[in-house]
Amino acid sequence: MTSALPDEVVDPHHHFIDTANTTFQSFIRSAVGDDISSLPEDYIRDVIEPLSKLGVKFCGSIHVEAMPDCGKKEIAWVEEMSGAGRCGYVKGFVASCDLTQGNAEEELRRLSQISPKLRGIRWILDCVGKFQGGKTATHVATMRHDGEDYLKCPKFEQGLALLEKHDLSFDLQCAPIQLVESAASLFGRYPNLRVCIDHVGKPRKLLGDDLLEDGSTINPNVTPNENELEVWRRGMKAMATLPNVYVKLSMMGYVVPGWIRTKERQAVMKSLVLETIEMFGAHRCMVAWNWHVNGAVSDGDGMSDAGPDAVSLVKMFTWFFEGLDKEHKDRLFAGTAKEFYRM
Repeated sequence: MTSALPDEVVDPHHHFIDTANTTFQSFIRSAVGDDISSLPEDYIRDVIEPLSKLGVKFCGSIHVEAMPDCGKKEIAWVEEMSGAGRCGYVKGFVASCDLTQGNAEEELRRLSQISPKLRGIRWILDCVGKFQGGKTATHVATMRHDGEDYLKCPKFEQGLALLEKHDLSFDLQCAPIQLVESAASLFGRYPNLRVCIDHVGKPRKLLGDDLLEDGSTINPNVTPNENELEVWRRGMKAMATLPNVYVKLSMMGYVVPGWIRTKERQAVMKSLVLETIEMFGAHRCMVAWNWHVNGAVSDGDGMSDAGPDAVSLVKMFTWFFEGLDKEHKDRLFAGTAKEFYRM
């Protein structure tokens, strides 16, 4: 891993959370089961300062919604912290809005009024049935609408049309099978809507669990689940045919829990990232940290207690990209995110 580090980076995906001291984060607190905190000063300490010490310029970030009870209150809270000098590095917002609601257009207007930095909307959509405590790809967020697959909901499509009308992007977080069954055809009907697939399209646990049943032995398997991989490939290839669709290279510990632990797992992850870039091109892929709480939480969404810190992650990506030219690397680390989120 001797390739040169990037000159500059943009982080197009991170979260601020403070369940003990806010009034709009009761859902995420109930989902986690305890108070959690990840604030602007933590982000500076954990991400910006360590990268700066390496000589990597931090150009700014995009704050992405974290399942708030009210999207308007969430971005107002972050704007207040920014106005107080705590997070001027936040250059844009991807806010929360349930696009199936009858007042969705009014909500979008109000979000835009709260912050001129509104760039897009996310509503977490991972759904393969009702939530079963993390045993399937269904995300806890879908409990907010009782496990309904919004990608098959006509009202949701009507909401997407509003995003196109208001020049807002959509962050798409869903399971690979949803890319195959619904997303490719749905987003193909909206060629002027900018879409970014979150977290490499979320193939799930390609090598199985991080640890064996004893809870301490590292799972030695290095052969990916071909069925899961094939569904992911079909979905991502279908999405890659749509020129308005981009991808975030992030949360890799969901794809391969504990990938950071062994060279063999790192090689599997490198291969998948490069395959993603081959499908979409570097001009439609962007590195993201998904930073909140710590490296393990940011990387694996609870799949493992091992995850890279900000410096380890940028060094890993530098290794992943060692065969690419500087122009492509610059796009992956900063340029694509700047373009997509109009920074």
